[in-house]
Amino acid sequence: MATDSEVLVSARAKQLDTIAAVLPIDRRDELAELLTDQDIETLRHLVNEGMGENTLRALTSDLAYLQAWSLAATGASLPWPAPEALLLKFVAHHLWQPDQRDIDPHHGMPADVEQSLREQRFLRSSGPHAPNTVRRRLASWSTLTKWRGLTGVFSSPSLKTAIRLAVRATPRPRKRKSAKAVTGDVLAKMLATCSTDSLRDIRDQAILMVAFASGGRRRSEIAGLRREQLSVEPPIAVENGPPLPSLAIHLGRTKTSGSEHNEVVYLTGRPVDALNAWMTAARVESGSIFRKIDRWGNVSKRALEPSAVNAIVKHRAATAGLEPGEFSAHGLRSGYLTEAANRGIPLPEAMEQSRHRSVQQASSYYNDATRRSGRASRIL
Repeated sequence: MATDSEVLVSARAKQLDTIAAVLPIDRRDELAELLTDQDIETLRHLVNEGMGENTLRALTSDLAYLQAWSLAATGASLPWPAPEALLLKFVAHHLWQPDQRDIDPHHGMPADVEQSLREQRFLRSSGPHAPNTVRRRLASWSTLTKWRGLTGVFSSPSLKTAIRLAVRATPRPRKRKSAKAVTGDVLAKMLATCSTDSLRDIRDQAILMVAFASGGRRRSEIAGLRREQLSVEPPIAVENGPPLPSLAIHLGRTKTSGSEHNEVVYLTGRPVDALNAWMTAARVESGSIFRKIDRWGNVSKRALEPSAVNAIVKHRAATAGLEPGEFSAHGLRSGYLTEAANRGIPLPEAMEQSRHRSVQQASSYYNDATRRSGRASRIL
């Protein structure tokens, strides 16, 4: 006979299933135990409001972490709205000084809270959190508070001061999402490992070429790409050669676009051939384009997870004799802009394809490329 608690958890799991098509969720059963009925209702409301998939994934991930932390740190689920004292406790638990902990073992996150989060796989690395991670989770906490029709204290002077002082006390060098950019020469080495006629090689070649040539698409955009987003464009005429095939990819709303924008990028030439070769080999006529392949070579109807795109980049880097720890899926995005700079492509033209909204962010790759090859770096 199921207990009342088990019945409630089962009901939450079914509700999570109803939004899984829009909000892919791993560890569904664990989340069903962790999240409250009101949490599930808030997520369902956000889905119905048409919030972007990437934003929903981030909110769900942060909400799950916050609930796990609150249960471990206070013995109760998150209160809504959260009192300022709880927000300050969250900052103290996540932004702490390693040197101070050597002196005071009670400094930072308590051992029992840390152990609980590790056992639930919410905490993996040791040491304080990155300031940006803490800020993002507080921002998610604030967003979820507003969506519940409540007013939080996330802009309080005490909280802002606590974060500023904690960050200043534990300076961390800013790291790129990918230690090295996947530029044209690196990409060529990775593509050379896709030399057989196996489905996996054909798929991985298409993923690498499409992700790079379409402006360095994010891994979530590649994993979620569907056949219905593609439209055939007129071939591109070239001198002394046959016309090149062309495709448009309708991205819809992206991480950096407004709600009314329907972003479009274009593929021309080899990436189109690679994509068509994969869709033909895998018989992808509709739905998700890039799919899982089991050990027997069977193509699933399910789309790849975004993390699988990252794994493919690292696997191809390792197979090519490169250091896989230095590359990630984001390296395709930074690599596209770096390669564009190396080839003298104007920044505005490259940004039209990459769909960067921030000139400052996009130009940083151009500045790095120019400085490496410029006269100033070769003064001796």
